[in-house]
Amino acid sequence: MINILLVDDHELVRTGISRIIDDVRGMKVIGEAESGEEAVKWCRSNVPDVVLLDMNMPGIGGLDAMHRILRINEDIKVIMLTMHTENPFPSKVMQAGAAGYLSKCACPDEVLNAIRSVHAGQRYLAPEIAQQMALSQISPAAENPFGSLSERELQIMMMITKGQRVTDISEQLSLNSKTINSYRYRLFDKLGVHGDVELTHLAIRYGMLDADTL
Repeated sequence: MINILLVDDHELVRTGISRIIDDVRGMKVIGEAESGEEAVKWCRSNVPDVVLLDMNMPGIGGLDAMHRILRINEDIKVIMLTMHTENPFPSKVMQAGAAGYLSKCACPDEVLNAIRSVHAGQRYLAPEIAQQMALSQISPAAENPFGSLSERELQIMMMITKGQRVTDISEQLSLNSKTINSYRYRLFDKLGVHGDVELTHLAIRYGMLDADTL
């Protein structure tokens, strides 16, 4: 039996995935969480085989939640669920320790294949995402400027462009405000922007952020 934890801040998404899994022999949803913090707390007293984890959630978000979950139990397999299929997201997330990377637009069969694959010890990338990653390696002219960011910089960039204040980011990541501002200005310097608004526009331009969600 593959025991699964679903983590997404939208109940409708969790319900939809749960219904897909409930119809499959050998898989079972044993828990749900609506935030990264709740998922980490749940994993301290429960042991899922696979965690389907939304990357973009209020609070610490998926990346930090994944790190904390893997520190609790490195044998847990994390599949990141996201709308962001363009590099550098897939590369950064897989390098950070995810066992799989899956678009929220994936069909039910692909979700199930991803779960089976990571549970068997394999890594899973949707074919179209793998193709995009390969193309980005051989097309430097089309390089995404966000690819130069570290994992932490990418995480803080996403939080800033979602409208979170420095004080909120500081509290959620357990870093002081001075450190967050240092990351913030380093982002501006690396990306050649002059403020949060320009940063947000650049993120939308390169598909790092969905303007419809703002």
